[in-house]
Amino acid sequence: MKVTIIGAGNMGRGIGNRVVAGGHQAEIVDRDPAEAQGLAADLGGSATALDPGAPFGGEMVVLAVYYPGSKDAVRQYADQLAGKVVVDITNPIDTQTWDRLATAPGSSSAEETQELVPEGTAVVKAFNTTFAATLVAGEVDVGPLHRAQQLEQLGLLHISGQQPLGLNFGSAVKLIPPEG
Repeated sequence: MKVTIIGAGNMGRGIGNRVVAGGHQAEIVDRDPAEAQGLAADLGGSATALDPGAPFGGEMVVLAVYYPGSKDAVRQYADQLAGKVVVDITNPIDTQTWDRLATAPGSSSAEETQELVPEGTAVVKAFNTTFAATLVAGEVDVGPLHRAQQLEQLGLLHISGQQPLGLNFGSAVKLIPPEG
C-alpha cells in the first residue's frame, strides 16, 4: 500500500517509521520541501518526498499536522483526496488553555474533516501513531466516525497527564486484553 503523509514533523515521522517498517510505500508532503526531503531520507526504504501541490498517489492519506492546520491541508489537497481514506491523527487541543478541546461541543476534528472532503472520501480517526499503523494494516475498526469525539477526549486526558507525571510525552495509552 502507498500512504501519503501530509506533515513532516514528529507525528509524520512516527507514522512514516511505521509505514516503512510495515513494508509499505510512504510519500511525504510538507509545506517546507526540505523538511519532507529530510524525513524521506531519514526513513529510507520506499519513502519519497513530494513538493507541495505535487500529485500524490497514496490510497491512504494521513493528516500529520496540527489542528486546525489539518483543515487547511484538506482544503489545499481536496481534489486529490477524492475516493481515498483520510486518517485524522490531530489532537485538537486549545493551546491557549491546554485544558479543553478546540472543536465545538458535539463534534471532532475528524467529523469537521469529513465535512470538507469530496463525496466518496472516507475519514477515520486515529488516536496516535501506533493506532494509525494498525489502520494501515487494516486491523482496527472502532465504529462510526462520531467515536472520534471520545478518542479526542482520551487524547486530551493523555496529553494533560504528561507534565504532572514527568513523562515528557514519552508515554502511551494501551488497551490490554484481560488474561485468559
